[in-house]
Amino acid sequence: MSFKTIPFLLLSILILFSCGQQESKVITVNGAIPASEIGKTLHHEHLLVDFIGADSTGYHRWNKNEVVEKVLPYLLEIKKLGYKTLVECTPEYLGRDPELLKLLSDKSGIQIITNVGYYSAVNAKFLPQHAFTQTARQMADLWIEQAQNGIEGTGIYPGFIKIAVERAPLKEINKKVVEAACITHKATGLTIMSHTGPAVPAFQQFEILKEYGVHPSAFIWTHSNNEKDNNKHLEAAKLGAWIAFDKFTPDNQDEFVDFALFMKKHGLLGKLLFSHDGGWYKPGEPNGGDFYGFTGIEELLIPALLEKGLTQPDIHQLFVQNPSEAFKVGKRLLKE
Repeated sequence: MSFKTIPFLLLSILILFSCGQQESKVITVNGAIPASEIGKTLHHEHLLVDFIGADSTGYHRWNKNEVVEKVLPYLLEIKKLGYKTLVECTPEYLGRDPELLKLLSDKSGIQIITNVGYYSAVNAKFLPQHAFTQTARQMADLWIEQAQNGIEGTGIYPGFIKIAVERAPLKEINKKVVEAACITHKATGLTIMSHTGPAVPAFQQFEILKEYGVHPSAFIWTHSNNEKDNNKHLEAAKLGAWIAFDKFTPDNQDEFVDFALFMKKHGLLGKLLFSHDGGWYKPGEPNGGDFYGFTGIEELLIPALLEKGLTQPDIHQLFVQNPSEAFKVGKRLLKE
């Protein structure tokens, strides 16, 4: 078979997963790109989330054109501010719609990254029934298939693994989802982003990573700002994990600024991620409900960071270099 007979997108994925190439790529809904082209990035946002539950959600719950009409202006806003990439963190069974994301990416010019994985927090309300009977291996096989062959026949590929656990000691179902994420990372090189919160479940997940031979640098500790002991953040960052402060608002601006200064003081600014956890279109609400946009970091947080002593290279590190490194595809394993 000639390379000319292979669709371009499939070829890009084959190249991406070949030896020696995966280290420098990220995967958007429009295919694989060099990690150096990720540009200014918001690493944790949502464009649509459906909280009705795994047993009731589905594409029938929203009209793509109506969602585009609502959401597109918010993407155009951040494009004008110089952002190139938005990481869309809504997982399957919670409203993930890869074709909608591609439509929004094409219309806005913003690179969008989608995911594979399950959300096992909130008493597992957002897990499909089969997740309770499958093994971690069987669950991972479903995710690996999407990573290797595309999501639901769309030709759109996930660029990371999104999971969620309870903000408490891990339950067995949480542990299984984390194990499945580890298996998937080892097969695909996709980074694991885990909605976590406090340190206790975060460090339990690090133990599971260790059991499976996955290095903590493959793991984003999401909502880590819910943990108030900065020594735990330091410990995790020194292990190699990504420390993600999410849900930026004007009310918590000082907390974000202080933490950035703290991480810089300890030489760990290179392990920090900031985002809004903003959005989103809400199926079932009139006109998709209220939408929290994505401009607060640029308009409020970055000026405050610069005023308090961070430099323009520091800002580049936080919003370009760190996301590029965090989401590049590559297996990050513990040495034997």
